[in-house]
Amino acid sequence: MSASPSQLLVLWDIDHTLIETRGVGRALYERAFPQATGKTLTTLANVSGRTELEILRKTLRDNGVEPSDNAVSHLAAALTRCYDTHRDWLARQGRVLPGAAESLAALDTEPRVLQSVLTGNLRDIAQIKVQVFGLTRYLDLSIGAYGDDHVDRADLVKIAQCNASVKGSDTFDGANTVLIGDTTRDVAAGLKAGTRVIGVATGKSSLRELREAGAGTVLPDLGNTQALVRAVLGDSPSPGTNCPQAIG
Repeated sequence: MSASPSQLLVLWDIDHTLIETRGVGRALYERAFPQATGKTLTTLANVSGRTELEILRKTLRDNGVEPSDNAVSHLAAALTRCYDTHRDWLARQGRVLPGAAESLAALDTEPRVLQSVLTGNLRDIAQIKVQVFGLTRYLDLSIGAYGDDHVDRADLVKIAQCNASVKGSDTFDGANTVLIGDTTRDVAAGLKAGTRVIGVATGKSSLRELREAGAGTVLPDLGNTQALVRAVLGDSPSPGTNCPQAIG
C-alpha cells in the first residue's frame, strides 16, 4: 500500500515487546557457538536492546575468539541454522506476549498505519520468530530494519524509514514514525532518530526507567489495546515533553 502524507510508520521491537523465547535464545547460542568456533560457549554478551552484530562480536571476544568479519559471519550463520532447525521448540517454549497480537491486529485496521519491525535480531532469525508465532500477516517485513543491517540501533530507524519511503510514495521521517520497544536502548534510538517512542515495560526496563529515558508514552504491557492505539495515533505526549504519560 502506498503511503500518504497522513500515514504513520510503526516500528516494533520483537523480543520482550511482541514475544519471549523463554530461554530458547540462549540455548540456541550454546548450540551454535561450538558449531562456528569449535569452542564451548562460557559467556553470552548482554542481549538487552543490543543489535546482533554487537552481541556476536562481544560474545566472540568474551570467549577468547577474535571477532573478525569471518568469525562473526560463521557464528551468525550457525545461529540462523539453529533457529531454523528448532522452530518447533521455539513455538512450544516461547510465547506471544499478552496483548501483542491484539495490538498488531487493531493497528492493521488503521489505513494510515504501516507496521514493520526494528529489531536487533538478524533478518532471517527475526522472520523465523514472527512466522513461528503467527504475527507475519500484520507486518511488512520487507521494510523493516535488522541487526545485520547496522550495529547502531538509531541507524536502523533511518534504514527502515528509507525502506518504507522507497516502497511507498511518501517520505518517512521522525514526524511520521513511531518506535515501540521495551528497553532504554530502544528509547534512545528513537529519540536520536527524532521519532515518537512508546516504551513497554515487558522487558528488563521498568516504567520509571523508560519514562526517564524519554519515552513519550510508557505502558506496563500491551494488555490495553485501546491505550496502545491511542498512543500510536498521537493521542499521547511527544518525546521530549516534560511529563511523559504512563498508561495502564
